Amino acid sequence: MSEADEQTVATATGREIWIEKYRPQSLDDIHGQEEIVERLQSYIEQDDIPHLLFGGPAGTGKTTAATAIARQVYGDDNWRGNFLELNASDQRGIDVVRDRIKGFARSSFGGDFRIVFLDEADSLTDEAQAALRRTMEQFSDNTRFILSCNYSSKIIDPIQSRCAVFRFSPLSDAAVAAQTREIAAAEEIEVTDEGVDALVYAADGDMRRAINSLQAAATTGDVVDEEAVYAITATARPEEIESMVTDALEGDFSRARATLDTLLTETGMAGGDVIDQLHRSVWEFDLSEREAVALMERVGEADYRIAEGANEQVQLESLLASLSLEE
Repeated sequence: MSEADEQTVATATGREIWIEKYRPQSLDDIHGQEEIVERLQSYIEQDDIPHLLFGGPAGTGKTTAATAIARQVYGDDNWRGNFLELNASDQRGIDVVRDRIKGFARSSFGGDFRIVFLDEADSLTDEAQAALRRTMEQFSDNTRFILSCNYSSKIIDPIQSRCAVFRFSPLSDAAVAAQTREIAAAEEIEVTDEGVDALVYAADGDMRRAINSLQAAATTGDVVDEEAVYAITATARPEEIESMVTDALEGDFSRARATLDTLLTETGMAGGDVIDQLHRSVWEFDLSEREAVALMERVGEADYRIAEGANEQVQLESLLASLSLEE
């Protein structure tokens, strides 16, 4: 859901989106990235902020860290005027660098420097990245750039060498659980321990997904429990995935296929989601090393074929069939 869509939903329902309502306002409020927070705090305290490159999966705090830096440097009243945020996946051409970024960098709004935040910078074209490198050189005296991306390897080396690089890792289960419990308490929502565990499992290290899932599950009833979370997130229970794989390995293809059909049609899971859960759970199953290796090989092959446009259900059934034939 885009930011505009989220705002529309918030207006229509009269409820604020929780990922914004509970977005940390300072670096110290960020959960699960303590080492990164400590390093960024030292830059702010020494008043010596370099260009920054944040890399890592979605929902791990990259955008939050960028806005928190701006808030701490400029204060709550002035940070927006000194902070330009662009989503490079929507505005990825060279004209964005030449026009909007250069125009912002040339202007002055008090303070020693302004901050340009480029989200999803790995979507910038090669020409735009080359222009960005020159812009970073030209305006290094009065502008700091913060680049956020999922894959830092897609950022050209000349830009990486000009930035302090931070790797945001998926958030720990403890960090996600702590944040969801805090929000549930603030919203006076009853959430069971099993419900928290389900939120953590469904989030897979993505805090944004966990908070959105909590808000969605809270609208379905008085208590957020395991059943509500799995239903609202279209996520299979770990035991369902394990049962499907175990049945296939034991040669019961029909039963494994029936479980897969339930996940795809009744639970509403996409083929890619099934692949992701298989990959996450393979080492948690009670499988021999030979069985685990065979499963990983089949998962990788099915994932590639689905990504190339093959029929999801056919490929997943083929995966189960190949496991059923393993000796």
